[in-house]
Formats: sequence, C-alpha cells, structure tokens
Amino acid sequence: MIQLIRILLRALLANRAALAMENLALRQQLAVLERSVKRPALRQRDRIFWAWLSRLWNGRRAALLIVKPETVIKWHRQGFRLYWRWKSRCRKPGRPEIKREVRDLIRRMSRENPIWGVPRIQAELRLLGHDVADGSVAKYMVRARKPPSPTWRTFLKNHAHQIAAIHFFTVHTVTFSVLYCFVILWHDRRRVAHFNVITHPTAEWTARQVIQAFPYEEAPRFLLRDRDGIYGVHFRECLKHFEIEEVKIAPRSPWQNPYVERLIGSIRRECLDHVIVLNENHLHRILKEYFAYYHHARTHLALGRNAPMPRAVEPPAKGEVVSTPYLGGLHHLYTRAA
Repeated sequence: MIQLIRILLRALLANRAALAMENLALRQQLAVLERSVKRPALRQRDRIFWAWLSRLWNGRRAALLIVKPETVIKWHRQGFRLYWRWKSRCRKPGRPEIKREVRDLIRRMSRENPIWGVPRIQAELRLLGHDVADGSVAKYMVRARKPPSPTWRTFLKNHAHQIAAIHFFTVHTVTFSVLYCFVILWHDRRRVAHFNVITHPTAEWTARQVIQAFPYEEAPRFLLRDRDGIYGVHFRECLKHFEIEEVKIAPRSPWQNPYVERLIGSIRRECLDHVIVLNENHLHRILKEYFAYYHHARTHLALGRNAPMPRAVEPPAKGEVVSTPYLGGLHHLYTRAA
C-alpha cells in the first residue's frame, strides 16, 4: 500500500516522458507477474484501495491487469453492504424492556380481576403513569384455564353486607341459674348489631329484639339462624313484615353459621371465662363493655388485622403510646397521645 502511494506521488511530480517510461516498466513487470502467478493474493487494504480508486478514476479498466474489472465492482458492492449494515445497526434490538414493577402490576391486576381484558388493564396502567402497549399487556397477563368467574370468597364478600346471623347462648350465674344471651351479628364487618339478656326467652321477645336491632331501612336481606324452637310463628311473621328472608342451617350443623359461632367463642374465651356473673344486670354490663372493646379495639385477621370500627394507623411522630383498660384491665387499647 505504501509503495502504491509512492508511485502515485511520483506520477504527480514527474514530467510526462518520465511518467510514460515508468508506466511502460510497470506494465512489463505486471505482465511477467501475470505469467508466473496464476492468482496473486490480495489483502483487504488492496481491495479497499481499488474500490476507492474506481470512484475517482474512469480509466481504471485499462490499467487493471492483476484482477478483472468485475472483481473490483464486486468489492465495491460488498463494501457498500458492510457500510449500510453498520449504519443501520440497532443498539438494543427488540422492544424496550418492561420494568419488573410494571410486569408484576399487570399480573396482579389480571389475577385480581379475572373478567378484565387488555384494554381495561391498559387504561388502569395509564392512569397510574405507566404507558404500556396492548401487546405487552397481553404478554404478561395471567391466563385463566376456565372462563372468568369470581372466587367464592369474592362472591360471599359481595353479599356479606346483606347477611346477618342470630344465636342464643347460655351463661351460668353464681347461684347456678341460667341466663340466655341473644346476639345479632352483621357479616360484613363482624359488627354486633344488638344483644340482650333474659332469663326466660319467648318468640315475642325474640321478635322484638329484631325490631330494635334493625330499622326498616337497614334491615338485612337474609337472616341466618339455627332450628331452635324459640323462633316461632310470631318471629317469622315479624321477619316477613321486614321482608327478611330466613336461612336455616341443617340440624346439628353449627359450622354452617360460623361467624356468630366464632363470636360466641371469643366472648367466652376473652371475657366470660375470666369472670363470675352475679345476675342479669351484671352480665348485661359486662357484655356491653366487652362489645365496646370488640368494636373499637379488638383486631380481626379477616378484617385486615383491624377492628370492626376501623382504627387509623398512628405513626411514632404522633406521640407516646398510652393504654386504655377494658373489663377492669383484662384487655387494653393502645393509642398514641398527641
């Protein structure tokens, strides 16, 4: 390559006669080289030189002896393809990568909302500040094997605010007499709508408790109960007047009325097993204070570890922790003092 540059510079500086003699000598040497070597070996820089020269010098065909003009044209075309391959290369092939946070959010939305399609999830993502193509949303969605349908937990939760449950349980006093406690429980937030205590319950008294517990506008759609004989004709007529539908559990199947059974178990374990009831008024005061603790302080796993009357989260910056005793110190409510 250096030798060719030297020849080119010499050709530019030498006079015409000397240039003609030098060209004659070079052609003679090339003729000898062509007779002695069948196919001379060329390097990559030689090919680049001839390809570059072909764009500048139209008389190159007469000077070509080692290679054919078609070969030089082929080298030029190869160089052209390499140039545009380099020019059009892509730094990062394919679509831009979706962040893991967005992928997890798409899976979560599709899992929690089985009846949602791609457009709905894409719209929710855009409102959350993530502009994702519909193809990417469809790629990362969780596919259900069966047609979309809510789970039993979702189905029951959607109807819980229309269901209430009632039950009687007994408590023995210090004189070994029996008191009957009647409770009415809402299913949605496990709230005790009403309770009362009596020594000899009747169907009329039980119906009156339902009237006191539910104003006409707030009556539940369904009332879950067992098959106790105390729920007589008068009680059923009262429910019909309120347009409340009775749902009776199977005989000897308390597990079919689980929420109120769990409430009674909590009352016994957390309150009545630790006191001795003196009389009807004493039991009423104890239950009233326990239900105040139950509604405003006691946390429930099924309610997101919160109380039936939701408690706000109090950060440490709000103040020191203070405790409020319930049932004479049997339970405590912990809050922060401002």
